[in-house]
Amino acid sequence: MTHETSSTNAALMARRHAAVARGVGQAHPIFIDHARNAELWDVEGKRYIDFAGGIAVLNTGHGHPAVLQAVKAQIDRYTHTCFQVVAYEPYIALAERLNALAPGQFQKKSLFLTTGAEAVENAVKIARAHTGRPGVIAFSGGYHGRTLLTLGLTGKVAPYKLGFGPFPGEVFHAQFPNALHGVSVAAALQSVEQLFKNDIEPARVAAFIVEPVQGEGGFHVAPPAFILGLRQLADRHGILLIADEVQTGAGRTGTWFACEQWPVAPDLITTAKSMGGGFPISGVVGRAEVMDAPAPGGLGGTYAGSPVACAAALAVLQAFDDEQLLARARTVGERLTATLRQIAKDHHEIADVRGLGAMVALELFERGKPSPDAERTRAIVAEAARRGLVLLSCGTHGNVIRILVPLTASDALLDEGLRILADCFAAVP
Repeated sequence: MTHETSSTNAALMARRHAAVARGVGQAHPIFIDHARNAELWDVEGKRYIDFAGGIAVLNTGHGHPAVLQAVKAQIDRYTHTCFQVVAYEPYIALAERLNALAPGQFQKKSLFLTTGAEAVENAVKIARAHTGRPGVIAFSGGYHGRTLLTLGLTGKVAPYKLGFGPFPGEVFHAQFPNALHGVSVAAALQSVEQLFKNDIEPARVAAFIVEPVQGEGGFHVAPPAFILGLRQLADRHGILLIADEVQTGAGRTGTWFACEQWPVAPDLITTAKSMGGGFPISGVVGRAEVMDAPAPGGLGGTYAGSPVACAAALAVLQAFDDEQLLARARTVGERLTATLRQIAKDHHEIADVRGLGAMVALELFERGKPSPDAERTRAIVAEAARRGLVLLSCGTHGNVIRILVPLTASDALLDEGLRILADCFAAVP
């Protein structure tokens, strides 16, 4: 049976509705034909600037030549054995690189998987195995995945958790600091203490899990004082600290791991998305004695740490070195932030411009009111797509526009995309 490519987005959308489960969302009614770096073209030949990056997967851009070359070379040798059956060097080489990059003056080990949710689930398994405790404390607005355990950890109901409960037990949520919405660092730390009083004694808590910058939650940056307070609570009670870097990792924030910018080191780090340059791979890296807690056979997966994806990830790391992409992330972030703040001067519905490195967002309130404006956010994202700019919204209230443009995008392309965004604010009433 042959599959002819439909010539229009509308025709493909009709086929999609007939064939694909309704629960799989789609931000834009666009179907890609081909892409290069930070640009893509749809099946009708229209060009778009990509400020979404596959939701933080394309820090090195679409089709980075070195990544494609590494993948093609690996495919010619072998594509799969399952690492637990017959092992291969790319997995070990990647573990060595990540162990060296992870912060903390202690020995580290790594584990590779396929998706971000798998990484989070395995981090929790490892923490429970090491501590012998069941409890996990996550934070409001956090996003950790779509599996049942990671949905339990996720601090946002709609659309992720609707109709999927009950969720695993022994998962609790404390507040995440958010000055714009009235949650101070002190209040957030006190909410952890309140959980210890009301819901679970600290001696039953295996780990805290926190994003250095909340992704789906709205690009809220965890304040250093908050992280320091968590580390102190963790050390006092024998609790592990997990940094969920599925979205923040792989150089997006100006350091390979965002937690390198923390005042303290986490015990475990989850990573995925841009680490593979578009090829599915995830991982957990952390203290060797913690990582070694599960017995042989307790960790792994059939496709976990695919040799093709490991080769891609090693090429991504090399590209970061060769092209100085960590420094580029900081430069891109400064350029985005400066321009967005200029736009905000003329459009007071922009309540905040924030981020870390090139992980940048703007939050919209109703004009003259301290109320989230999800409707205007949706309208601007849709208008941008009509004008050739792919954006994504996020946030607990759906009122945040996030920018995850490839770090390899040129200054001229960044400026072109930002001009389109400014025009959208002027065009949307």
